[in-house]
Amino acid sequence: MKEKRTFAIIFALLAVFLAVLPFLVTFNEALTHLVEKFRLYMWVQEKIVPLEVKMVGVLVTPLGINYLAHQNGMTVNGTYAGMTWNCIGWQSLLLLLITLVVGLRGNYTLVSKIETVLIGLLGTFIVNLLRLTLIVILLAYSRPLFAVVYHDYLAAIVTIIWLFFFWWFAYSFVLEEQGIGGTSREEQGVAGVSREREGK
Repeated sequence: MKEKRTFAIIFALLAVFLAVLPFLVTFNEALTHLVEKFRLYMWVQEKIVPLEVKMVGVLVTPLGINYLAHQNGMTVNGTYAGMTWNCIGWQSLLLLLITLVVGLRGNYTLVSKIETVLIGLLGTFIVNLLRLTLIVILLAYSRPLFAVVYHDYLAAIVTIIWLFFFWWFAYSFVLEEQGIGGTSREEQGVAGVSREREGK
């Protein structure tokens, strides 16, 4: 079943993450420096990062945190924390795309596939926004080390948990299998009931 294959891939991603996490942090830093040499990140850094910084501010300000947004970071209770393009969660988006390639291979209707992709993109964005919010909360109410550990190591596990929930939700409530002629099984069932009533 496609469902089992998708969840198996997510389990495999989790295992790989846990096994290579220390090396992944180092590789992530090296990849960041490589991309920054070619200045491919400037649009994201100048347009997307400031927007997400302001969004995080909207979420944490009601919690009584002294928050000041900057172009490339924020000040949290007097402590400055920089934010780059690499912090907005492109890794989560990459993992989502990998699971989408596998999870949508079944005989599902086009509409339900589009709905699944949109829910996945929106959910991943919200999860990343909440991830950044939690980092700010840790920075405000605990030692900066806790925020760094969560940012570098635990955030990946949060992404995996989100993917488990997303695919459970998609297979349970969103994706519809196609029947004969490209229509969903639900539509065929309704049509069959209508024909039975007409025959009576």
